[in-house]
Amino acid sequence: MSEVLDTPKGQLGFDLGEATVPKAYVPDIDDIRTELNAVLDSLRAASGTCALDARLIRFHKTVFPQMANWLPEQERVSMRAAFAAEIGRVEALKA
Repeated sequence: MSEVLDTPKGQLGFDLGEATVPKAYVPDIDDIRTELNAVLDSLRAASGTCALDARLIRFHKTVFPQMANWLPEQERVSMRAAFAAEIGRVEALKA
């Protein structure tokens, strides 16, 4: 005789509970501001034989504008302008 198993509703008896929507991540604006200012400070400190390698420069060129998106609009524009000026200066040093 074969026994019929009573399976709960769901996917093959794997009850994972109620589906929940994860909370959206919202970073601490002060942490973002601190990190962006640290990047700007390191760029401003670069002189002569630049200590920043090409890979780090590419990383900052990608990440800095994205991180700035979390800031209020006027501050974001100001930070991006300062970054563009400093990264341009550093790239000229490396040329």
